[in-house]
Amino acid sequence: MEWVVLLVIGLAAGALGSLVGLGGGIIIVPSLIYFGSYTGIIPEASPQVIVGTSLVVMIFTGLSSTLSYMKHKTIDYKSGWIFFIGSGPGSLLGAWINKSLNLHSFSLYFGLFMVFVSVLLMVKKYFKPVKHNPNAGIQKTYTDPQGNIHTYGFSPFVGILISFAVGLLSGLFGIGGGSLMVPAMILIFLFPAHVAIATSMFMVFLSSITSSIAHISMGNIDWIFASALIPGAWVGAKLGVYLNTKFSSKTLVNLLRIILIIAGIRLILQGLAG
Repeated sequence: MEWVVLLVIGLAAGALGSLVGLGGGIIIVPSLIYFGSYTGIIPEASPQVIVGTSLVVMIFTGLSSTLSYMKHKTIDYKSGWIFFIGSGPGSLLGAWINKSLNLHSFSLYFGLFMVFVSVLLMVKKYFKPVKHNPNAGIQKTYTDPQGNIHTYGFSPFVGILISFAVGLLSGLFGIGGGSLMVPAMILIFLFPAHVAIATSMFMVFLSSITSSIAHISMGNIDWIFASALIPGAWVGAKLGVYLNTKFSSKTLVNLLRIILIIAGIRLILQGLAG
């Protein structure tokens, strides 16, 4: 029963994570907390082990998604590498801070973070986009399958600063960074949703490797959990990419918002209940 539950968690995490660019950790982390601490279906693990295990699984989710998105040519590799310059060091710092959190404060902070991001997505139409100087930053265009041309861009310095914060949260919460990076790319840099999601999964792959090395060195990996989660996550990521190509940008943003707020509220309640 334990292996079936873990396989299903991996499948769901891979599918939803690659569909909206979250990486899957936002599903794996609360699921392992819930099934381990509140149902006893799987062995209970510390937040540190849950985060470390989640990040190892996301290496495979990110790789599977990246290989699939490459075929659709929606990954912005240059932007992904620039963001990784900030997210790599940030993820190492987050992994170090993670060791001081207990289970209930972890659940509460993680939940508040997810609800905050979902609220940002709800009010994103009221935000004025950042003005970019074409001569002082990255400027790109993307033509979607419907023939619409999207222009987006950012200052590399600002991008690195934001991705550092994203990387810190990735290492801290085991979320892969996508749950903040995708909204940041959409809200601040005007990335089309499909490009933001595909680029996020490329970045998740890179940053998860960095974060995992830190957690492995600290012994924060349950390899039995990981071996059961990875097959489902790999297949689920392929499914998520397929579904992504069938949905409009507006639908993808709405799905992202709903997933974040439901999972966030659940974790907040668990954290407050103690």
